[in-house]
Amino acid sequence: MTATPTASPPRSRTEGGVGDSAVRPDGTLKVTGEFAYGSDLWMDGMLWGVTLRSPHPYARIVSLDIAPALAMPGVYAVLTHEDVPGRNRVGLEFDDQPVLADDVVRYQGEPVALVAADHPETARRAADRIAVTYDVLDPVTDAEAALDPASPALRPDGNVVRHLKLRKGEPDPTAPIVVSVDFEVGMQDQAFLGPESGLAMPAEDGGVELYVATQWLHVDQRQICAALGLPADKVRLSLAGVGGAFGGREDLSMHVHACLLAMHTGKPVKMVYNREESFFGHVHRHPATMSYEFGADRDGRLVYGRSRILLDGGAYASSTAAVVGNAGTLGMGPYRFPSVHVDCYGVYTNNPPCGAMRGFGCVQAAFAHEALMDELAAKVGLSPVEIRTLNGMREGDENITGQLIDSAAPCEELIGRVAAMPMPEAIGATPDLRSLPGGVANTTHGEGVVRGVGYALTYKNVGFSEGFDDYSTARVRLEAVAGEPVATVHTAAAEVGQGLVTVQQQICRTELGVERVVVQAQDTSVGSAGSTSASRQTYVTGGAVKAASEAVRARVLERAAQSTGEPADSLRLEGGKVVGAHLVTDLVDLLDTAVEETVEWRHRATYPIDPETGQGDAHVQYAFSAHRAVVDVDTDLGLVKVVALDTAQDVGTAVNPDAVIGQIQGGATQGMGLALMEEIVVRDGLIANPSFTDYLIPTILDTPPMRIELLENPDPHAPYGVRGVGEPPTISSGPAVAAAIRAATGLPVHRVPIRPEHLALPST
Repeated sequence: MTATPTASPPRSRTEGGVGDSAVRPDGTLKVTGEFAYGSDLWMDGMLWGVTLRSPHPYARIVSLDIAPALAMPGVYAVLTHEDVPGRNRVGLEFDDQPVLADDVVRYQGEPVALVAADHPETARRAADRIAVTYDVLDPVTDAEAALDPASPALRPDGNVVRHLKLRKGEPDPTAPIVVSVDFEVGMQDQAFLGPESGLAMPAEDGGVELYVATQWLHVDQRQICAALGLPADKVRLSLAGVGGAFGGREDLSMHVHACLLAMHTGKPVKMVYNREESFFGHVHRHPATMSYEFGADRDGRLVYGRSRILLDGGAYASSTAAVVGNAGTLGMGPYRFPSVHVDCYGVYTNNPPCGAMRGFGCVQAAFAHEALMDELAAKVGLSPVEIRTLNGMREGDENITGQLIDSAAPCEELIGRVAAMPMPEAIGATPDLRSLPGGVANTTHGEGVVRGVGYALTYKNVGFSEGFDDYSTARVRLEAVAGEPVATVHTAAAEVGQGLVTVQQQICRTELGVERVVVQAQDTSVGSAGSTSASRQTYVTGGAVKAASEAVRARVLERAAQSTGEPADSLRLEGGKVVGAHLVTDLVDLLDTAVEETVEWRHRATYPIDPETGQGDAHVQYAFSAHRAVVDVDTDLGLVKVVALDTAQDVGTAVNPDAVIGQIQGGATQGMGLALMEEIVVRDGLIANPSFTDYLIPTILDTPPMRIELLENPDPHAPYGVRGVGEPPTISSGPAVAAAIRAATGLPVHRVPIRPEHLALPST
């Protein structure tokens, strides 16, 4: 695997600072299995909490008897909605989800009651003894039917979470070349390896302390406070070790439940989901049905685009409204459209709740718009690369919301770079079975195997949008410790495996010129850092750490100016020393007292879009990526092997190049997984495959070689010129794989994941 940074901006280099591939302090611990995750939490005398969940997707609770569970030896508490002391409603954007179901359950797996016992097996057996009588109702499980005004209303104000309308240019444009496609995307799971987990401890002041694996400590705290009826100073959260997230930890899972049990029993309570419960305990990627139409002139230049996108939000709102915002405002891809007509809907059903997942609405839309770009190319006689080069955005263009793209939009360079990469070797006359579809299963010896190549070009917003007050808080302290200058960084930004701890260290080293940087444990005793999502933390928390470090540096240099007589603006911090034109002095000599600064940092503002036209400066920044996939398909058996998955991505500035490469590798694999195998199968509101036996994710044997080229076109509005990195590869990789399969087979294949029967039995 290769990485080739290009167009690198000039910057001073500090060893272990911005631009270096600094070693992650948690890396060795994770590789060796010594890292403590949330599921490893332990406290003497703790109890174990278990959740009783609804077996029905839609039902009215007629009666609930907890007496048989309470009678079991070892059981300390059995709680229902009547034991919620505050508001029995929580939610990420709308407080619409019960902490514990009161009158109605709206999806399979909805929490109904809680048990705390001295052993996890005792707690599970006690939960099984709770007697619940349900009046089972007919669920609404079809998103299209839910959108129909005649459908039963699942909420007092109807079934529509949000309808985004986007209108630009001519209302009824025409074009000589018209192509259209209907596309369907299945429900994907985040499939993080660390299950939901946490430990709650009652506090002497009547509050509670919660150690939890999460993505956003402060939004969790807000919801927990409301449910417990406590002020923020009585609900203290600390980040436990997080074993992956990808959006699935933005919503609450066991948070309030563990706190309720701890406060009720007066003992620490630990909750850890098993894998099956995890499938019910967090939101998933929205399944989507989409209809697209593009009109172009005879040379292939886009004249207009139309789309109708329908996202199944499931039983509760979660972040559906924001996902609709992304899918609608970014759903035509990184192309120039004079006229656009978009309708994007998110609806309630009785299916599992859906919310944030890596790519956040752009993933679903990209499958449709990239399939249509290929159809347009074929119709006008251009290659997939040529059609994207012709229509790709450039700096100075406006996107479909009318927002000016005021920094690099290197679409032509990105698609050109992946097209120019060397192709993998062709299948030989006597191929190694491991290199064929089906691999060592010996299903084929190469007969019926066809190769295909596919391309995708996509873009993604970075950070929160549409006027959301997006900020992060950082506290930086510089002091002398054992005769050495040491910087300490304290933020609430969740490290979920992406390498943010290392990034904060690199920024401090760069700004303060010190080697030792300690990143304090993340908790709610410092201001919010927002969510570890939307590819935003290096930008926003990185910006906060940079600003706080700069404030500390300014104070230290002022001290140096006062003691040396040199002007502060002629001095700098470097290698643990204060350096000027005529002096070098030890930094530690100026730290007789510590210097500390706390900064709340915001990026430039975004604005709500117009509700009738969808026009407005909705997003703060965009990140562009391109993929080329090479696949071999056994057309007789419908088996697919991805031979290569190559990418070029503009990362603005690679703060840690090795970490950037890792993000792209992981993101590309996740997108490939959706294209080929990952789907939560839901039938009549019931999950058919809640296990890693039946929900398939790519393994190392499925993951192909990846040639990765990084472009570094710094964003002038961002700290160090950074652009978000984590989500773009997930968006462009899947459509490229799907395109390669269509190229190999000649089949339309307008649904993902693409299963063997879709290829071997295309009429199914």
